[in-house]
Amino acid sequence: MCLAVPGKVLSKDGIHAKVDFGGGVVRDVNISLVEVDVGQYVVVHAGFAIQVMSEEEAKKTLDLWRQILEEVRY
Repeated sequence: MCLAVPGKVLSKDGIHAKVDFGGGVVRDVNISLVEVDVGQYVVVHAGFAIQVMSEEEAKKTLDLWRQILEEVRY
């Protein structure tokens, strides 16, 4: 199964970025496939940012992920 998760770019260093996925989860992501600025949201799959997305769309998707995870916990 393939999953892609949105996250907010916190900082950039060449082709790498620190991306915040929410809930205190920050990971290094390869951004060589997209043109993105700090503060924008990207969709990340297997450690690579594969698409830039709007903040509104990203927040809707992250809310959906939170709902799914809360349902799985119970």
